[in-house]
Amino acid sequence: TKDIFIPITVGGGIRNVDDALRILRCGADKVAINSQAVKNPSFISEVASYIGSQSLVLSVEAKKRENNSWEVFTSNGRDSTGLDVISWIEQSVKLGVGEVLVTSIDKEGTGKGFDIDLATKIKKITDVPIILSGGFGSNDDAKKAINKAKVDAIAIADAIHFNKTSIKKIKDSLKK
Repeated sequence: TKDIFIPITVGGGIRNVDDALRILRCGADKVAINSQAVKNPSFISEVASYIGSQSLVLSVEAKKRENNSWEVFTSNGRDSTGLDVISWIEQSVKLGVGEVLVTSIDKEGTGKGFDIDLATKIKKITDVPIILSGGFGSNDDAKKAINKAKVDAIAIADAIHFNKTSIKKIKDSLKK
């Protein structure tokens, strides 16, 4: 954060308020939580009371069920929780989450597009900013996520890391 000037969100291994505060003191703008919040939902309110909802992001790993709903997973998509994604996000926002990063386990790494159905359902139940992750394969995927699902942002890794596209190309495509 000393050398770049973009907002930074850090997640992973945040198990108490001190962890969250340490991340922010190191220069992060926001803290993302997942597993600890699932284990102890009151953790959300506890962290939000110290750092504010605007700095607290709920990271949700979502896997589609057969009944056209999604389940929350933890531990990089390895551990099933039995929680319904939509209900979990509603509860988490009430507890103090100010933003949601949702990753589709089913779409992650496929390059076949974002889970637009999932994002659309989430946008219907909350006004907090939604970042959609998992599945980016083309600039058209970015357009669909922004224009159809109405998400506030998208997260892209593989396509950028392996030079399949560039941030400039994505931005130019979205501007059109």
